[in-house]
Amino acid sequence: MPDANLETTVRLREDLTAAFRLCHRFGWSESVGNHFSAAVSDDGRFFLLNPRWRHFASIRPSDLLLLDAEDATVMERPDAPDPSAWAIHGTMHRELPEARVILHCHAPFATALACLKVPTVLPIDNNTARFFGRVGYDLAFGGISDSASEGRRLARAMRGKTVLVMGNHGVSVAGLSVAAAFEDLYFFEKAAQTLVLALSTGKPLSVLADSVASATSEGWGAYRGMADCHFDHLKSELDVSTPGWRS
Repeated sequence: MPDANLETTVRLREDLTAAFRLCHRFGWSESVGNHFSAAVSDDGRFFLLNPRWRHFASIRPSDLLLLDAEDATVMERPDAPDPSAWAIHGTMHRELPEARVILHCHAPFATALACLKVPTVLPIDNNTARFFGRVGYDLAFGGISDSASEGRRLARAMRGKTVLVMGNHGVSVAGLSVAAAFEDLYFFEKAAQTLVLALSTGKPLSVLADSVASATSEGWGAYRGMADCHFDHLKSELDVSTPGWRS
């Protein structure tokens, strides 16, 4: 059974719900696809996941599925999750228990970056340097997959990283909390936007030296508290624009 207590699980459901709705508000959602998940057990076996084909803007905390990554019969249930989400998120939580929250979407600039032949996140400013040494890459895209083997491959690519650029696909971000993961998703999309715009000029990029990029990335550590403050503010905006979203 999950290790988290009831109060923690309620908060986690609310935060994950906010992430779905904010993702749509920022223009990163895609029809009724893509998936966010959050582990509720220390080993990652039990996790929350959005229901199959439910629009991000309509998800409520009570809608989130509580799944057991070891129980394959979940796919026989009337409310079975999307097969791809089950295979990928279930496997990744099992393989990477430290990845408490996994957010996957096709944000426009992150996806554009992922479609480059060499989608390396080059450090050219504060936001791109934020991710120096923190990005994994998986360039083995083979179409839509519901294979656990792909989940294991993605987990290997993300091990020790917090962001995974999925070639010809999109981006996945992992964090210790929903706020932390969402903050990285937010800044990664800004970083990708800067890179794509800079590349679009056709002019040579002014790439920071590794030493400067590393120091900049480490310097962001002092600002990690921004994530909770930013996320709390965004949730307060939801309270005004979409009252009742927490129920």
